[in-house]
Amino acid sequence: MAGVTLRPLRPGDEEAAVRWAADPEFCLVAGWTVGLAPRKVREHWRRLRAGAGPDFLRLGVERDGRLVGYVDLADLTPVSGEFGIAIGERALWGRGVGAEAGRLLLAHAFGTLGLHTVTAEVHAPNLRSRALMRRLGFREVGQGGPDRYRGELVETVWYALNRGQFALISANC
Repeated sequence: MAGVTLRPLRPGDEEAAVRWAADPEFCLVAGWTVGLAPRKVREHWRRLRAGAGPDFLRLGVERDGRLVGYVDLADLTPVSGEFGIAIGERALWGRGVGAEAGRLLLAHAFGTLGLHTVTAEVHAPNLRSRALMRRLGFREVGQGGPDRYRGELVETVWYALNRGQFALISANC
């Protein structure tokens, strides 16, 4: 999708996060606390921008120059990381923004960072996220324990993708 880029977080990004936090549907799907005070959201994003540590990377997702979401690599080691994504602008859900942002993050993970494996944990009822994992080339590798999703405890599904699989998928695109 044209116009989708990743970039480091920068001053002012917290205002987009405040907008997203005001959307209860986004909060329920993304695992954010519904009704979180804007001050708390701003503080959290300022901390993220200042640096969350060497084992965590968050990048902003821009579409046509506007911050619309974020991607993460958590639990980073020299060989692996856990994929995360949230598109905060609901009008863009299902329009390919997440898929393109995910491909860009995976290219960064396997190329620039030299990771061997990227994993992801998805709530089993979140069919949209599960479809995104398959679209990006992840393979289901197991079931996880219960986690809270949309206010209920649900099972999770683990996915994995390695550098070789990503290279094959990328070559066929």
